[in-house]
Amino acid sequence: MPHVSELNEQLVAVIADVHRRGWCDGTGGNFSCVQQRQPLRLLMAPSGVDKGQVATADLIVVDEGAAVVEGHGRASAETLLHLAIVQQCGAGAVLHSHSQAGTLLSQWALAQGELGHQGLEMLKGLEGITSHACRVAVPVLANDQDLQRLSQAARPQLAAAPHGLLIAGHGLYAWGRDLIAAQRHLQIHEFLLEQRWRQLLLQGFGLQP
Repeated sequence: MPHVSELNEQLVAVIADVHRRGWCDGTGGNFSCVQQRQPLRLLMAPSGVDKGQVATADLIVVDEGAAVVEGHGRASAETLLHLAIVQQCGAGAVLHSHSQAGTLLSQWALAQGELGHQGLEMLKGLEGITSHACRVAVPVLANDQDLQRLSQAARPQLAAAPHGLLIAGHGLYAWGRDLIAAQRHLQIHEFLLEQRWRQLLLQGFGLQP
């Protein structure tokens, strides 16, 4: 695991990249990575800050109960979902984006409970996928302001999830064994979301069978 100061710099760089791509405008999104496992400590961006302006000094550290143990910011209520993913999946980082495609398609797919992708070469960017000739189903859950309840609803879905989960009208959570893997999975999932959105547009205009 990188040195603490190096990890801070890496997380800030990832947040800046996600913001630059337009996936977490304003205060949207939240981002974490494991600083240590025993006892569990998550390095996070604080709640309520412009994600385009996050500096290393702004980062906070939370414990397994979502309490801030280092730093002066406030932990997002969604920290509970980050913790559930880390604990259930052994993830080393969790990245939550608020892209237009993720927000829209998560609402569109809620009735099915999943958003499926298949036949795309970019699927191979997800760890464990070795061929485009497969179908990947991203779970879609209803949004809930009770994050304890939302986290409990997510837990049964996480084991089979392809390093990603959608919350309806809210966006994407992507994770990986470390920050680099989580960033790659976020980029792949956002590509798949954008591709699906454009595919639906083409179908709507009668330009695709």
